[in-house]
Formats: sequence, C-alpha cells, structure tokens
Amino acid sequence: MRRRDFISLAYGTAIGVAARRVCAAADGPVIGFMSGRSPEDSDYLVAAFRQGLAEVGLSEGKNVVIEYRWARGRYDQLPALAADLVKRKVAVLVGVGGDVSALAAKRATATIPVIFGMGSDPVKAGLVESISRPGGNATGFTLLTNEMGSKRLGLLHDLLPKATFFGVLVNPKFSPGARALEDLQDAARKANEQLFVANASNDAELDASFASLRQQHVSALLVNPDPYFDTRRERIIAFAAQERLPAVYQFREYALAGGLISYGPSVPEGYRQAGIYTGRVLNGEKPADLPVVQPTKFEFVINLKTAKTLGLMLPSGLLSFADEVIE
Repeated sequence: MRRRDFISLAYGTAIGVAARRVCAAADGPVIGFMSGRSPEDSDYLVAAFRQGLAEVGLSEGKNVVIEYRWARGRYDQLPALAADLVKRKVAVLVGVGGDVSALAAKRATATIPVIFGMGSDPVKAGLVESISRPGGNATGFTLLTNEMGSKRLGLLHDLLPKATFFGVLVNPKFSPGARALEDLQDAARKANEQLFVANASNDAELDASFASLRQQHVSALLVNPDPYFDTRRERIIAFAAQERLPAVYQFREYALAGGLISYGPSVPEGYRQAGIYTGRVLNGEKPADLPVVQPTKFEFVINLKTAKTLGLMLPSGLLSFADEVIE
C-alpha cells in the first residue's frame, strides 16, 4: 500500500471513529456533509460551517451530529458519497467544495433538504428555479468565482501590459472550469492575447502541465477555479515561484500561501452561510423559501513579498485597488 493511500485510510478511519463517538455522545439530527475537497485543507472551512450552525443555536457533538465525506478532488466518487449519506437518512445533505459536489447532492435526493455551495450560477446549473425563490428541496450559496475569469485575465494584463501570451491551468474533468475557459478565451481574443491551456485532473497530469508551461515560456499564469487545484495549492504556488512566473488565483488563501495575486469572494463566508441555512432548515424552514446567497464583496489581494521576489514593479494603480497587501 502506498504511503498516501495508507494515510488517507488512516485519516478516514479516524474520522469514522470520531463520528461514532460523537453520535454516541449527542442527541439530535444528523447532517451529511460532502465535499469535493480534502479534509486536510478544509479545517478553516469546516470551522466556518460550524460557526454558522452556532449562530442558529446548533453545536456539533451537543445537539447535532455531522457525518463527513471527502472526495479529495476525485469527482467521480461524489455520486456514491451522496448516495451513502442518503441511505443513512441524514436530515440535511450539504454538498460543497465545487459545483460537482452540489450537483451530486441534488441528484441523490428529491426529498431530503440540500444545502449547496458552488462557484457558478445555480439557475443555469439546474439546481434552483431562481435565486430569490429556489423552489424544490435545495438552496445554498454561490461564490460566482467561475464567472470571473476575464477579470483575473485583466489583472494580469494590468500587471504585465506588454505581455500577450499567458498560461491557463484547467481541470478538464471539472465542467464549470471548462465553461469558464470559454469565457477566458473570448476575453483573450478581444484583447489580442493568446492563451496556452494546460490540462490537469490528477497529480501526474499536474506535473506534465508544469513541464508544458515551462516549455511554452508563458509570461504569466492564470489558475482556473477548481477544488482539486485548491487541494494542490502549495505545489502550484511552488511551481510559479520556481519558474519566476507571475500568477493570479481565485481565492485569498493562495495569496496568503505565497501566491502573487488573488481575486475572488470569501470562501469561509460562504461556508458560514451554509451552516446558517442548514440550521434554519433543521429548525423548520424550507429550502424553497431561502434565497440563494451571493457574494457581496470580492477580495483583491497582492502579496508584495512575492512580487519583490519575482522582481516585479507593481503599478501604483494596481496597489491602490487592492483590498489587502501582504508585505
């Protein structure tokens, strides 16, 4: 057995044991929490979800039980994870960590309330009838991060106004990312810019993508939104640093970890809202009556230390536009 597989098995066993202990210690409904991400990089998001639950009077281990399922970026496992939680007759099914998880949760049941988290338009995805009146058994939050690729491309242009050849890292198995790529390509054509698309849906392909980006000598890198890439955040940032490649990412967490620029909504805030909605549904409200939560603020973060390491002189206008500058 490979070391990574052993660690994953051990971690999953520990989670299962802990869940059984919580079940034995707590009385209350069971929440099925399913994510396309990995548990190792989601502690702060689970904490935000629990915070939301606490705001409506619920606490894991006291009056509610949470059963966790993690796909670790392997999206083909999500339907089975959702089916397992439905079989266990959870009171609410939470599908977060990407559109694929949200869709798998919704497709798994027409009766159990579903609280989703996604990065695209849930109406276009067929999850709800409308933002204000979702209808059916599902509601939740959308970060709309998959809709913002052209804005991130524009930031690269502002950073490197003479550059016209950019690399884009895309997971072809993440359908919202593929749709976002089409918008990116349209924006690039209008700006007379060229994109080199590097595809990766697993670790071997990620290494191959790094090699192809290196060979193409792209001027900068745009990392397309994808939960799998979030689980490989440190590797991607390390590659950009090694190649002295300016890069833009979707979430603040990338800039905090050493990425150059990030632009997008607050992920923890979305999870907090999911916790609130989960609690409200458990307290008797219907998903059909709870409007889908949309972001009201987008964070533009610049890591000035990384910029200095790359030898970049950032335009003063770009710095003044930033919500946060990490020095």
